[in-house]
Amino acid sequence: MRWLGKAPEEAALALYKKEREACSFQSVFGHTGYLINLAARDSDNRTKSLQSLMQEIEFADALGLPFTVMHPGAHLGAGESEGIKQIIRGLDEVFSLTRRSKARIALENTAGQGSYLGNRLEHLAAIFDGVRKPERLAICLDTAHLFAAGYDIRTAKGWNQTMRQLDSLLGLNQVVAFHLNDSKTDLSSQVDRHAHIGQGKIGLEGFRAAVNDSRFKNHPACLETPKSDDLHEDILNLKRLRSLVGKRCVTH
Repeated sequence: MRWLGKAPEEAALALYKKEREACSFQSVFGHTGYLINLAARDSDNRTKSLQSLMQEIEFADALGLPFTVMHPGAHLGAGESEGIKQIIRGLDEVFSLTRRSKARIALENTAGQGSYLGNRLEHLAAIFDGVRKPERLAICLDTAHLFAAGYDIRTAKGWNQTMRQLDSLLGLNQVVAFHLNDSKTDLSSQVDRHAHIGQGKIGLEGFRAAVNDSRFKNHPACLETPKSDDLHEDILNLKRLRSLVGKRCVTH
């Protein structure tokens, strides 16, 4: 929750690289700061958003990350069309100034709370279609956000229907990562509240469909579920997700 961070020191980067090379776990990606809002009209906050995103890309390059996740932004009353135009304009500017970067921006779908854009897959498709360098973009799918936005992924049928829609609008090859979260709120609530796996409104069947979808078997995923200091909830959520793998094949 800050505009700019402190660049990692050379010694820390060297240690990070050493540890990464020694570890078989290679699925590491970033997430931008939550203050960034490219959908905003010209203002001091928009200028800070652009500066912050450029720094996030610099950090991603320094760490060798393939992509960093970003919320598309909120139009703040200007309307969806205007907000999407501003996002495209901002991305074009940032990509122009970071043209040597290999890091992609993975747009995260949202629940649609308030004036946030990205709750409809069509919003993300419009951004891809509008930017000059769509190859610098990707998609990170959040299950809780999908459900709260109105995509019924509680069953294999619903999951596959949503994936077909995504494929027709953007192509499944644009998906690079997942946030696996259950939802405390109902379908189409547009309220972003995460729950533990199987303890929310999506339920285990929805996650069974997701983790057994062979199209994403090599994709990284992470939890954004509630946590206490010892993170024991993460262990339980991971155990629950892994128990679903291989229990039933997903038909496409």
